Amino acid sequence: MNPIDEVDDLLTRAGAQWRADQPSAPEPDLDRITGANRRPRRWAPALAAASVVVVAAVTVSVLPRGGTAAPQGAQSAPPSAPAATPEAVDSVAKGNQQPGSNDDLLVRDGAKVRVSGQVIAAPNVAPVFCPSRPIPTIGYPPGKAPAPTCPDGLKVTLKGVDVSLLTDLETIQGVRTGRATLTGIWTNRTITVQQQAAPTPERDFVTPPLPCPPPKGGWPAKPSNIEDPKVAQFLDQHRDQAFGPAIYRPDGEGRTKPVVVFVGVAHGDRAAFRRAFEEVYDGNLCVAPVRLSQGDADQLSGKVAGLMNRDALGITTSYTQMDGSSENVRLLVYTDAVKAALAPIGLDKLRIEPAVVPVR
Repeated sequence: MNPIDEVDDLLTRAGAQWRADQPSAPEPDLDRITGANRRPRRWAPALAAASVVVVAAVTVSVLPRGGTAAPQGAQSAPPSAPAATPEAVDSVAKGNQQPGSNDDLLVRDGAKVRVSGQVIAAPNVAPVFCPSRPIPTIGYPPGKAPAPTCPDGLKVTLKGVDVSLLTDLETIQGVRTGRATLTGIWTNRTITVQQQAAPTPERDFVTPPLPCPPPKGGWPAKPSNIEDPKVAQFLDQHRDQAFGPAIYRPDGEGRTKPVVVFVGVAHGDRAAFRRAFEEVYDGNLCVAPVRLSQGDADQLSGKVAGLMNRDALGITTSYTQMDGSSENVRLLVYTDAVKAALAPIGLDKLRIEPAVVPVR
């Protein structure tokens, strides 16, 4: 045997011994299997404070100005939550608004309103408020970022704002920008500022409770085959009847904690649906009534997306509430003109989430 052969033999034996000394492979990670760390078929919002993951139910339409609506089924980042409003704002402006009662959010000329978010002050023009909106994330070299701008359909002219008092004030390419909460009088896309304060934090996502009580002794910790293609195929075939699924972790995160899959039924016999679903699904299951099926949600989302190119309406995002109760529409301000445009879609199925909210 030559020296090279001896070295090869030593390396081979050493490698075999190393592999023999390694611990056995870990058990499958149920969190990954159930979708906690992977992208679902459509969109899964990251709910840091809530032990719930929406696997396939939520439909999102996002239209950056000058673009087209995201196609149904596209993977998309969830829209950021609107800013929470101070106590002086009516509770409907805090996210408690229910479909069919959106008139409480209507804003007309002369109304007292409040906004919280970005203020942009370019040279030689009046400062403007610009609401949260989908913006592509692009990394620019230091000093090379473009000046901040706001789409014409979303900007609100500001009178009386003190730019020097903005939070996180910075100057980019000669344009000053920062954040604030502003209260004032609304007139023709202009707010005459009466009060200026620090921006309010974004509202935490409030997870709807699991609509099914636990069985006697609690939910057992057992595997779920929610990622099985047969399960996905079944739900897709029943999208005109069912909504979901959403994954709940009622006892918190962890491989040894129970996982419960929620599927809502909007139309037809729930018991019959459950029996059929359990032919392909294995695991903890909660089946409960919901308002919208996935097919209903897709239709509503598509109709709202068809209005997004109308700049005067100021609609930025449409997404389905994770409990299937409504299609949520985020927009600049809810006016009579916006209401008239949304009415043919069905105001009773829409929850309006405006950036400009009336103060009571």
